[in-house]
Amino acid sequence: MQQLPETLRENVRLLGELLGETIREHEGEERFAKIEDIRQLGKSINQSEDEDSSALVEMLGELDDNDILPIVRAFNQFLNLANIADQEYGASAEAEPEDGLKTMVLDFAETYGKENLIEVMQKLSIELVLTAHPTEVTRRTLIRKYDQIVNTLSDQQRGNLLSFEKDKVVGRLHRLVEEMWSTDEIRGERPTAVDEAKWGFAVIENSLWQAVPDFIRHMDRICSRHLGQNLPIDLHPFSFYSWMGGDRDGNPNVTHDVTREVLLLGRWMAAELYLSDVQNLYGDLSMHEASAELREVVGDSETPYRDYLAGLRSQIQATLDWAEATLKGEEPSRPKNLIESRDDLLAPLMMCYRSLKEVGLPHIANGPLLDTIRRVHSFGINLVPLDIRQDGERHVKVMDELTRYLDMGSYFDWSEAERQEFLLKHLKDKRPLLPAEWPVSGEGREVLATCKVIAGEPREALSQYIISMAQQPSDVLVVALLLKECGMGWNMPIVPLFETLDDLDRSAEVMELLWQLPWYKEYTDAKQTVMIGYSDSAKDAGKFAATWAQYKSQERLVALADQYGIDLILFHGRGGTVGRGGGPVEKAMASQPPGSVKGKIRVTEQGEMIRYKFGLPKVAFSSFSTYVAATLRATMEPHSAPTDEWRDLIERMAQASLEGYRRVVRGHPQFVPYFRSLTPEQELGLLALGSRPAKRKATGGIESLRAIPWVFAWMQVRLNLPAWLGARQALEFALEQAPATLNDMVDNWPFFSSFLDLLEMVIGKADGPMAAYYEKQLVPEELHQLGQQMRADLAALEVLINRIKRQDELLDSDPILRQTISVRKPYIDPLNYLQAELLKRHRSGKPFSKELERALKVTMAGISAGMRNTG
Repeated sequence: MQQLPETLRENVRLLGELLGETIREHEGEERFAKIEDIRQLGKSINQSEDEDSSALVEMLGELDDNDILPIVRAFNQFLNLANIADQEYGASAEAEPEDGLKTMVLDFAETYGKENLIEVMQKLSIELVLTAHPTEVTRRTLIRKYDQIVNTLSDQQRGNLLSFEKDKVVGRLHRLVEEMWSTDEIRGERPTAVDEAKWGFAVIENSLWQAVPDFIRHMDRICSRHLGQNLPIDLHPFSFYSWMGGDRDGNPNVTHDVTREVLLLGRWMAAELYLSDVQNLYGDLSMHEASAELREVVGDSETPYRDYLAGLRSQIQATLDWAEATLKGEEPSRPKNLIESRDDLLAPLMMCYRSLKEVGLPHIANGPLLDTIRRVHSFGINLVPLDIRQDGERHVKVMDELTRYLDMGSYFDWSEAERQEFLLKHLKDKRPLLPAEWPVSGEGREVLATCKVIAGEPREALSQYIISMAQQPSDVLVVALLLKECGMGWNMPIVPLFETLDDLDRSAEVMELLWQLPWYKEYTDAKQTVMIGYSDSAKDAGKFAATWAQYKSQERLVALADQYGIDLILFHGRGGTVGRGGGPVEKAMASQPPGSVKGKIRVTEQGEMIRYKFGLPKVAFSSFSTYVAATLRATMEPHSAPTDEWRDLIERMAQASLEGYRRVVRGHPQFVPYFRSLTPEQELGLLALGSRPAKRKATGGIESLRAIPWVFAWMQVRLNLPAWLGARQALEFALEQAPATLNDMVDNWPFFSSFLDLLEMVIGKADGPMAAYYEKQLVPEELHQLGQQMRADLAALEVLINRIKRQDELLDSDPILRQTISVRKPYIDPLNYLQAELLKRHRSGKPFSKELERALKVTMAGISAGMRNTG
């Protein structure tokens, strides 16, 4: 088996040794010996062919209760340290010895011409939407320590360190590991929506603020050297948006007051960061030479740039003071020079830039001043313009209350045609529809209060209004009317989110009806974003059927947009896991329908994936490079559309998969009790994961469970069911009905081959025997047959994938991933065995100590760290 790269292996070894020394020092030799015995036994079992785990289970069963928490903490922290080593290596020069983006630019320039390539690069628009879905298990205080460990590992790689410097680096690592061990890894209180937003702002402050201008400078240098042309100064290939504090779908904790506070926090944080930048520029720009344009403003000053920037500094300070006072609950008067738009920041910065260029100081102009200009273009006045998301049913209820109160009848009972006629009439009418006072319900009042809050905010502070569970054109029009009635002074983009299988299938029909309305086309200025939901469609139909439905929906939307002259952006609501649409960016982009990217894409970055991809400047830089390369490739070399034979076969495969998935999840009478007894779904509430409840509704069964805890629960028991259930039926159908066509799809259709690769990865991470152990410990015997059936599906699927990919074992084409999984297994297995035991005790009704409850929560965090997927 291929080994991990030497540097990565050495870092894992070093961090493991430091953790071991720390445990020995703090827990004593006897407890350390127990941990080491468990680790060694797990390792030997993993390396043997029969993998008999009975000895490990017996050893764990003999532990004293007092030993359980330190032991699960040890294995949890080792897995976190292994992830840290992975993260540091992934962003290192050793992992990518040659600049992939530069290579691609050279290849594309030769193939398509420099001018064509420059044109595409100048129009790149990659919109990343940071969301606070409750998948980040790790506490922020530990995240900071992990980041420091990554940076220290990077320092250690420098080849010019003296011996005392090497000792100093190792000493710093040891101190950080000790800090980590001495810190409780489980949050005691659930974060609020405002806390989540602050975490998002911290990612910008600590990482993206530096990484974004660094990366644009890198892109510009490549274009200048290899294409003979610089990129425009206002280029910002990446734009950042946020749902943190704006996503109220199923989250009663996100109120209009929370949205107002988060918007203010964004403006306050932006002002603080820009003030720091301008302070530094004030110190740097000490030169005397200036253009006539600048002299006309400042006169014959010795320090014209400083004198001119003093005004901008005062303006930023006034904005900062106003935002801070308002956040404290004071009611300060609104400053006349309050920063309300990018232009307020850009105008003075660009004046300085033009002057420096004109007087022959281009290197000074293109230094930190240009970085700040690029930050303004990328982050605007509040760092991340806020998306507002609400369930479409809420808008219908508000309108129904209103029409009943005004004796117009029940909006709820009207047909779609009647709703559209009513909405369009009042959208065109200049007279107000909303009474000043009327007996609206609490839910309705909150919807209207949110509309009024965003109506009072600067346009640049907001992005889009997203409608969850959008099903009809009226779902979009009703939002436009509510915004108008609440005083909105501009046409806020309204984005329907198509989530279930039926909604995806109808998405093109809904959008065509909207685009046929002259009023709506004028409202949108022929620009439209449509959001494709990956999580809920996969939960509804199974991963295979949902993936094909998403592809078809995008195809039809792209064709219709071209027909109606609409500038369409597809918004991909992907989760972190494969079961929720996640996976490597390259595979995701390669599997898009032809013509669906065109240099523009919008995608959610969720939960812990924000930290993995963007938590550190170097890591963020690497992620940016991957995104740009994948977007360029999807734009300039889109794959051809599927052949009729492929399309016909995958349509029938999807139907077989859908039937297989729903036969279990919806049709099997024992599925829900099996799921709830096997997995820690009910115990997930012990983890203070996020501000949003696990269910959209307080009552309701599995259908009301959110996609995130649905995936999280199956991942904990290592079955990974949401990512593969139904795929066996699809692949068996294809092998029986059209094996030659199936082989053709595997070899020549990137959409399908990418799907197979992701399927192979989640099956490689799955562990049927471990799920069987949970079943034995936790599930009533009368339900065991269902578990046996699902594990048989998993085993059969592994055989099918190896057969279809013409390989001997899973992950043959990715030996590093296979080795990574193998390295982690001896550390995850003990956590699983102990979690099953703790769940059994927790459910027994017998006394369950606080220490054991904490241990149970740590096992959840540790298994998540080991699997690198939480939900």
